[in-house]
Amino acid sequence: MSAPVAQLDRAADYESAGYVFKSRRARPNSVQIVATHFIWEMRRSCERKSMHITDKTRFFMTEALKEAEKAFAEDEVPIGAVAVYKNQIIGRGHNRTEALQDPTAHAEILAITAAANALNTWRLTDVEIYTTIEPCIMCAGALVLARVKKIVFGARDEKFGGCGSVFNIVNEKKLNHQIEVVEGVLGNDAVLLMKEFFKKKRNRRG
Repeated sequence: MSAPVAQLDRAADYESAGYVFKSRRARPNSVQIVATHFIWEMRRSCERKSMHITDKTRFFMTEALKEAEKAFAEDEVPIGAVAVYKNQIIGRGHNRTEALQDPTAHAEILAITAAANALNTWRLTDVEIYTTIEPCIMCAGALVLARVKKIVFGARDEKFGGCGSVFNIVNEKKLNHQIEVVEGVLGNDAVLLMKEFFKKKRNRRG
């Protein structure tokens, strides 16, 4: 059964945060707004940290995008993630909240669970997570608890983001672990996939 748009809480704020999932009647220059927002976010990110997208980074984020496309095909919010250990993918995940009727079945949670199973340990101290959208506050907390080494994500989540947008859980000094974060990697691809998903939802309602 397809999920009502109202239940898609994690990504709902993309409609109001400038990611332009509203109707073209409301925002006739939607493509321009998406491009402008992405460029602004990339500039802000690069000011905070000099970021060079290596072939390795691009490859793993492309794999995360493939997972997001699987979610899209399953009528789930299209977010995907991969867990990388010693330059090999040991865990994959995409949103399965509706399929499993599980509010914790986010891409990052499934990816780190698979990684923990692969390594036979919950301490993922040498694991990097590549995810298409900034981890939400739940996933950010789980990534801290798993002692993940690094998070690389595409686009920000201005409603639930736990890596700087709403809270900065992954770099909270009161916690016993902090995580290196790189943002803006293939973020435009992630945004456009989300846009297409919500466009499909609107068309189905219409």
